[in-house]
Amino acid sequence: MMTQMDYKYSLLGSAVDDYRKRPLLLQVDDTPMNLFAVLEVKRELPRRWSTLGYFRKIRLYSFMFGLAVTFLIMASYILTGDKKGLLLTPSPYHFSSLVSPGPFAFNLSLVKDYAHVKLVVKSITSKVEFGSSRQIPELKALVNSEPHMFSVIPRKFLPGVKNPCWYEEYTGNITSDPYRTNLYARYSRRFRTVFQHLRNTFREHLFHHDGKPYRMRCLPYFYIIGQPKCGTTDLYDRLRLHPDVRFTTFKEPHWWTRKRFGIIRLSEGFHDRYPVEDYLDLFDQAAYQIKGNLTANASGQTEATPSQPNIIIGEASASTMWDNNAWVYFYDNTTEAEPPFLIQDFVHALQPDGRFIVMLRDPVERLYSDYLYFGIANKSAEDFHEKVSESLQLFEGCLTEYTMRSCVYNTTVNNAMPVRLQVGLYIVYLMDWLTVFSKEQILVLRLEDHASNRKYTMHKVFDFLNLGPLTKEVESEITRSPASNTRRPADKNLGPMLHITKEILRDFYTPFNEKLAKVLRNDSFLWQNYSKL
Repeated sequence: MMTQMDYKYSLLGSAVDDYRKRPLLLQVDDTPMNLFAVLEVKRELPRRWSTLGYFRKIRLYSFMFGLAVTFLIMASYILTGDKKGLLLTPSPYHFSSLVSPGPFAFNLSLVKDYAHVKLVVKSITSKVEFGSSRQIPELKALVNSEPHMFSVIPRKFLPGVKNPCWYEEYTGNITSDPYRTNLYARYSRRFRTVFQHLRNTFREHLFHHDGKPYRMRCLPYFYIIGQPKCGTTDLYDRLRLHPDVRFTTFKEPHWWTRKRFGIIRLSEGFHDRYPVEDYLDLFDQAAYQIKGNLTANASGQTEATPSQPNIIIGEASASTMWDNNAWVYFYDNTTEAEPPFLIQDFVHALQPDGRFIVMLRDPVERLYSDYLYFGIANKSAEDFHEKVSESLQLFEGCLTEYTMRSCVYNTTVNNAMPVRLQVGLYIVYLMDWLTVFSKEQILVLRLEDHASNRKYTMHKVFDFLNLGPLTKEVESEITRSPASNTRRPADKNLGPMLHITKEILRDFYTPFNEKLAKVLRNDSFLWQNYSKL
């Protein structure tokens, strides 16, 4: 008789859940097998298996046994094969257990059983703990992990310029294309158009000193770091209208969380890792506007008089706050199933004076909006309820073996959940950001406040970024324009989520919201008014 075995292989996370993939549940003698790794090696395999007619004649248990053996062989491939060649499946649809089922596990046939789901949520909330601060990694460990990044970006930036910029000697051939190897341009036609303009003006923006050419390089002055479906696009569009604000050549580079690891789309496996130079190229347009004339002072040191010293550059990848899913592939696991390094550790090491804007909304409404936006087909309130129920069971199963924080950063669980419950656990991420940055460096806003009084929230942002006063005309343009990236008409027609789904999610998120409100000293983050924005 086959005994239950746990094969715990970590998967790589994704910003966009792939709802179209439907991995199969392995089950022998009614006992779920906890195969953490769900993968495709070749797309032809499922079609081949389905076309073999004799499988239709084999008894159910024999079929499941053979399928289990196949998956074990695939799992061994993970241990010995090339990770770059794997296609990992991020979001199962009918998967009853990827982790050990908790005491309140239920069958998918009972997924709409309200009492069972309530028991799962009760079990989860009983295990919610906010322990002591994590151990911050030493700078030496960060440098050893990403030596090239630290060799390119200096520890000090130009004086007299508000934005963090520096001059870098250009060692390439000034007659050749400086962006020919940029990976952002390789994978997007729109990006290639932008780089064509940069390419045409590159040489005229070089400085020459002592016979050597220099180019200005810049990092962002501020980052809009999250969260998804919380109004970051609207905030980005309004800030772009400020005369002293510039952004990257497109809204979300996702370099810190994905591109520097070689992640473009999870279903494509791994690509070449984007070097930091490719990321810095995205700020060239703004750097050209900041730069001035390069000269040498009496001591022989290089100086510059910037043309527009008050310009600041922003970056608006809404994955920066929470997405650390790539850690399982690139960092040694020496921290009890938790990432040893987080995104903010590297950002802080390079920019200890950085500023960060976080836009949040009621996590219950955020999750439904996220589902509607990223769902591919067959979306409905009932389907959302089923996916929420499955995700809650997976999260509760993780908590039977690991701490709450470990489960939030558990890449396998994050990949397996059909909806991104973890993104709404704002306080977990915020507390980790506050281990390296001060509260004064992080502005936390609510979408509900922004929607009801844009002028108020935009003034808070302007003050936070130390931006100068605006004319009434420009201010009116920034605050009165219609909201960006609102719900699509087809999704609006689907109506609200089911009442029981909303009640279940409110119970789930309540302890996290309570801690968030306490840390921020603002009870509006309890979202007790049940906003329906």
